[in-house]
Amino acid sequence: MFKFIHAADIHLDSPLWGLERYEGAPVEEIRGATRRSLENLVSLAIEEGVDFVLIAGDLYDGEWKDYNTALFLTKEFARLREEGIKIFAVTGNHDAASQITRSLRVPDNVTLFPVKKPETIHLDSLGVAIHGRSFAQRIVTDDLSATYPDAAPGYFNIGILHTALTGREGHEMYAPCGVEALVARNYDYWALGHVHAREVLRENPWILFPGNTQGRHIRERGPKGCTLVSVEDDRSVTVEHRDLHVLEWALCHVDAEGASSPEEIVERTRRLIERESAKCDARLLAVRLCIMGPCKAHDELSAKPGKWINEIRSSITDASAGTVWLEKVEFRTRTQVALAEALKRTDALGDLLRFIDGLDTTDEVLTPLRDEMHAFRAKLPAEIFQGPDAIDLLTPEKVRETLEEAKHLLIPRLLSLGGGL
Repeated sequence: MFKFIHAADIHLDSPLWGLERYEGAPVEEIRGATRRSLENLVSLAIEEGVDFVLIAGDLYDGEWKDYNTALFLTKEFARLREEGIKIFAVTGNHDAASQITRSLRVPDNVTLFPVKKPETIHLDSLGVAIHGRSFAQRIVTDDLSATYPDAAPGYFNIGILHTALTGREGHEMYAPCGVEALVARNYDYWALGHVHAREVLRENPWILFPGNTQGRHIRERGPKGCTLVSVEDDRSVTVEHRDLHVLEWALCHVDAEGASSPEEIVERTRRLIERESAKCDARLLAVRLCIMGPCKAHDELSAKPGKWINEIRSSITDASAGTVWLEKVEFRTRTQVALAEALKRTDALGDLLRFIDGLDTTDEVLTPLRDEMHAFRAKLPAEIFQGPDAIDLLTPEKVRETLEEAKHLLIPRLLSLGGGL
């Protein structure tokens, strides 16, 4: 029997996405989260007595600002060396050979796979063969899996690969390949990286993304960690997700329907966050609130959003003793209007309301518009497509969400301008 850890996308010392602009943000805790998650990874490996650790790319997040990033990593890997635990890693698009121009000697328990062609490492004492190939540059559009050798006879074969497979939302299409192509190699386990959400694609053989070890912004929500793998003498495999994160991101929707006052919404929000906080094992919960629904409180919320955001922050800080940080509060409430009656109007306003309410947002309508969206996006500033709040004009689901939100904002506004019902 032997055990190993499969991790990926550590993004050590990843830069923050404009975090300093948020008043009261726990900047130091968030800035150090990727380091703490790596410390947790190393501690887990030691506690479990694993034989080796696999890292499927993006250990770093690009060029270091100084040597402190690499020195920290060397210190942590040295902890594993003292326990006789080896590390096998490939580079991905963020830590590709062309991205990291500085170099630092790493402990001799670390093996980094080459970039020109795959290499196979045989661990004869365990009966394990590990195959891997690193990214030579940030953009790799070739199917690297096609260059991997067939399984070594008599060994438990593991492939380490940084890949987008056939494509995943929010991830560049790097080193594309199909699951069946991986299966054809006859390996026992494929340790994938690049996709930040945990995903098990197949169990025989095991092919999976462990997800990243620490969420870095609101799009990387929920628990994050690694996969602990146990292989019995009969080569049966057991996999188990283990949390490593110290900070968890959450998107919480507050139902404001029927709320008669902003104070009632503050109280509803407080109760919701108390429930979410109780379910979270992390030391810090970073929350984005989306307050939605028709309510009488809408007008006052719209008139004084800053005041009520601060009221919500104060209430939640008090309820959580500072363990919850509000990353952002979005008011998507709307006035309580009788839309059904408004749609019966026979004037020009009624015609406009019916047009807006009847907008077709199905995939059949939105998908053919993708080429037009590409052209439109090319005319807009590049910065609005970067960061956790980036505008997505290419995914039908995201466009549909934006259109639905626009409907709910526009219809009450038109009714108020048109004198109501």
